[in-house]
Amino acid sequence: MTSLSIPEMSCGSCKTSIEKAISAADANSKIDVDLENKTVRVESSLEQSALLAAVEKAGFEATVI
Repeated sequence: MTSLSIPEMSCGSCKTSIEKAISAADANSKIDVDLENKTVRVESSLEQSALLAAVEKAGFEATVI
């Protein structure tokens, strides 16, 4: 399980964009978005760097927490 902080995530559209980007990188990932706390928990076989790259590709900066 990897937890990401995504400070710029502020709305449902942001949430959807991030979920789509992670799912495109790993279709079998399990994603739990906490919009209020601006965090995402991801259960995936991807490396953390690949998760960060997927989020960045969606236009958001993320850090592992």
